[in-house]
Amino acid sequence: MRKMRWVVLLLCFLAVAINYIDRANLAVAAPQIEKALGIGPAQMGLIMSGFFWTYALMQMPFGWFIDRVGGRIALPVAVGWWSLFTVATAGASSVASMFGCRLLLGAGEAGAYPACAKLVSQWFKPRERALATGIFDSGARVGSALSIPLVALIVDTFGWQAAFIITGLLGAVWILGWVVIYRSPSHGDMTGAADVVHAAPALASDAQSDVTWASLFRHRTLWGMMLGFFCLNFTNYFFITWFPSYLVQTRGFSLKSLGTLGMVPALMAIPGGWIGGFVSDTLYRRGWSLTAARKTCMVGGMLVSSVITLSSLTSNVTLMLILFGISYSSLAFAGASVWSLPGDVAPTPRHVASIGGIQNFASNLAGIVITTFTGVMVSVTKGSFTIPLVVAGGFCLLGAFSYLFLVGKIEPLRIEIDRRDAA
Repeated sequence: MRKMRWVVLLLCFLAVAINYIDRANLAVAAPQIEKALGIGPAQMGLIMSGFFWTYALMQMPFGWFIDRVGGRIALPVAVGWWSLFTVATAGASSVASMFGCRLLLGAGEAGAYPACAKLVSQWFKPRERALATGIFDSGARVGSALSIPLVALIVDTFGWQAAFIITGLLGAVWILGWVVIYRSPSHGDMTGAADVVHAAPALASDAQSDVTWASLFRHRTLWGMMLGFFCLNFTNYFFITWFPSYLVQTRGFSLKSLGTLGMVPALMAIPGGWIGGFVSDTLYRRGWSLTAARKTCMVGGMLVSSVITLSSLTSNVTLMLILFGISYSSLAFAGASVWSLPGDVAPTPRHVASIGGIQNFASNLAGIVITTFTGVMVSVTKGSFTIPLVVAGGFCLLGAFSYLFLVGKIEPLRIEIDRRDAA
C-alpha cells in the first residue's frame, strides 16, 4: 500500500499535466487560429473564456460525483471526456464551434483537481499531504511548459489542427495506463485506505448525512478559501491563456523563441510547488500548528507573486522572464497548501472532493474574468498588456489578505454547527 500510493500520485501528476497541455494548447496556437478564422484579440478572449464557464460551473457537481463514486472511477471518466473534445476542436471552423468545443472541454477537465485532491487525502497523512499535493499540482506547470514547445512544433510542422488531435490522444494513453496499473492485483488497490490515512473525524453514517452543502457555506473559512483561490487563479490563468500571445505580440517572440524562452517561467514554477509542499509539511512536523504551516506558505507565496506587475515595467527581456518566473513559482508555492485545504478542513472523508470543487468553482470564475478582461484591454489599448498585469498583481495582494484574515483555523469544519440544517 505504501508503494502503491506513490504510483497513484504519479498517475495524478500525469493526469494534471495532460489536463494543462489540453487547456493551454489554444493559447499557443492562438495567433495562427486568429489568422485562420479572421478574428481579433477580443474574439479570441471570448473563445478562451469558454473553457472557464463550464470548468467553473461543473466543479461542484463533479465534486459531489467524485465523493460518491470515488476518484478511481471519476478521474478516468474526466480524462476521457476532455480528451474527446480536445480532438474535436481540430474540426472547429468558426468562433461558435470553437467556443462550443471549449465549453465541452471545460466540463470534462473540471473533474481533475477535485479527484486528485480526494485521492491524496485518502492515500497521504496530513504531515505528508502538502508535498504530495505539490507534486501532483506541479503537473500543471509541466503541462504548461511542455505545451509551449510541443504545440509550437506541431503547429509549425503540421498546422494548428494537428496540435489538438495529437495532444488529445495523450488522454487515451493515460486511461490505458490507469486501467492497467491502478487496477493491477500485484499492486493492490485503494479499498479501505481512506479509513487508515484520512484525518477528518470518523463520523457515523447518520452524522455524515447531516453535513449538507448549505452548512458548509456557513463557515468563514470556506469563503476565505474561495476568495483566496480566485485571486491566485486570476494571476495563474494569465500564464495559461494570454502569456504566449503577450510574448509574440508585445515582446516580438517567434514560434521558435516561444518554444524555448517561453518555457522559462513554467520551468521555474515546477520546483516551486514541490518546495511549497515540503516547507508546509516540514513546518507542521517540526511542531508548528497546521494553521501556521499552511498560512505561512499561502500568504508568503501570494505576496511574492505580486511581482508580476513589475514585468510590464521593464524593457529587458531577461528580467521580464525572471519576474514572470518568480511570480509563477510563488503561485505554485502557495498552491501546494491551497490544494491541501480540502483534506484538512473537510468535516468528513465524504466531503473532501465537494469542498475541493467549491473552492475550485470560485477560483475558475477568475479564468472567465482574466481571459475576457485581458482581451478587451488589449483591444482598447491597442496591444498593451500593462493594465491586466497591474490588476493581476493587485489580486495577488488581495489573495494574501484573504488567506491571512478570512480563513480561520485549519481544522475539520465543526459538525455541531452544520447539524442545524438537519433540524
